[in-house]
Amino acid sequence: MIDNQWPRWEVFKKDSDRKPHQSVGSIHAADPEHALLNARNVYVRRPSAVSLWVVLTEQIFSKTREELEHKPLEKMEDAGQTAVSYCIFRKFGNRRRMVFMDHIGQVDATSPENALLEAINQFGTDQDLAWWIFPESAVVKSEAGIEEAWFAPAKTKSYKKQSKYGGAVEKIQKGNYE
Repeated sequence: MIDNQWPRWEVFKKDSDRKPHQSVGSIHAADPEHALLNARNVYVRRPSAVSLWVVLTEQIFSKTREELEHKPLEKMEDAGQTAVSYCIFRKFGNRRRMVFMDHIGQVDATSPENALLEAINQFGTDQDLAWWIFPESAVVKSEAGIEEAWFAPAKTKSYKKQSKYGGAVEKIQKGNYE
């Protein structure tokens, strides 16, 4: 079977300056600019946001708690390699359904595996379920200073829950289109 889908991008949204970037889902897009526009259209239609990041899914190194318990990571040799900055995301629990991962910081390392080891040393493993690690250079960010143009319109859109439509959904499901 021929794969004819655009590449998959993970979307990270920051709701306010006081909150971290959080993963909210994924989209398919042809290029980075297209990915940012798709992310805005899908994930910022009604909720507020101050920043969006997108990262190609193939750039993300991920490990679950179970994977780390069964096969612990070992520090990789880094002779002659230059350390780069890695973004560290961690899933703490299953309570929040709309957010998968929280950005908890950055570390400098020579490989994703070494970045994860450094993150575990620096941030601990309290109640972590999964980790995502990717180079900061892989992140495509919404531009600073465009918040008003990109995100302000979302604040003025009204949102109605499905139950507030006066039974219209139930009428349609029953075939009563009046």
